[in-house]
Amino acid sequence: MAIEAEDIARIDALSRALKDSVEPASVAYALQRLVPDLTLRHCDASDVLEEPFRTVGGCDLHLLDTSEHCIRVTEVPAEATGILLAAKVPA
Repeated sequence: MAIEAEDIARIDALSRALKDSVEPASVAYALQRLVPDLTLRHCDASDVLEEPFRTVGGCDLHLLDTSEHCIRVTEVPAEATGILLAAKVPA
């Protein structure tokens, strides 16, 4: 199922509500509750070259297309079926 405008609104509300120091595990938990139908994957932010879709707490969020055999980062919300949570290393 592709990400919907309502899901994006929920993610945007989450990014406004959480502080920058929030741990990636907390962001992951909140995302699983807010958008349970989307696939959620984790990695280190240094593993991703693409610009993030959103930044929440200590994480960059990237849209994922998981509809094919190989998962890929996408910039098109209509293609997105998941979210990649890329944890930033604290400074």
